[in-house]
Amino acid sequence: MIRVLIADDQALVRAGFRALLESEADVQVVGEAADGAEAVRTALLTRPDVVLMDVRMPILDGLGATRRITGDQRLAATKVVVLTTFELDEYVFGTLRAGASGFLLKDIEPTSLIEAVHLVHDGQALLAPQVTKRLIAAFVEGETRAADRPATPAATAEPDGRLDSLTPREREILALVGRGMSNTEIATHLVLSPLTAKTHVSRLFLKLGARDRAQLVVTAFETGLVAVG
Repeated sequence: MIRVLIADDQALVRAGFRALLESEADVQVVGEAADGAEAVRTALLTRPDVVLMDVRMPILDGLGATRRITGDQRLAATKVVVLTTFELDEYVFGTLRAGASGFLLKDIEPTSLIEAVHLVHDGQALLAPQVTKRLIAAFVEGETRAADRPATPAATAEPDGRLDSLTPREREILALVGRGMSNTEIATHLVLSPLTAKTHVSRLFLKLGARDRAQLVVTAFETGLVAVG
């Protein structure tokens, strides 16, 4: 059973998501929250597997709530999926940094939302196709500026120290994760068994200290394994 918490300041949106998700036999909505602070409190009480987090909410916004949830060891198994109306909402970059497991636009098809909950529960990255490339590009650019480093095209950037512990094969697989490939697609591309591909990705989580695939995607772009643009 996948336990879900819905955080959105619009009651109609929460009701719609609840009705949709609870139509699935293996999904249980364990709580709702109308603001970010309530989302954090409810998450601690219910320990959901997945939180569907609105970006713009009163009292504490989705950025702050995501940071608190992903930073709390008691909620280490909880994944946050940010829902936004805007393809390039400024808060989305912050929630990626704060540890969100993915982003979806609110106009997602009902079947796609159900699939998304299952995917993130299984550890997959959820980055809406409409926003993925621009989202990561803007994130990497922002991180570069924050560090006061000269802008360097990702295609020619030297991999940084985070990749030192990776084997050539693991770097190759990290690059494919960064391009949005699933384990099955990686296995097909490299002519590996699905189990071998999954094992390599699991090792990447451990070696890079990544919470989920979304963070692996960011690392692939930041270190130049995948070109931005």
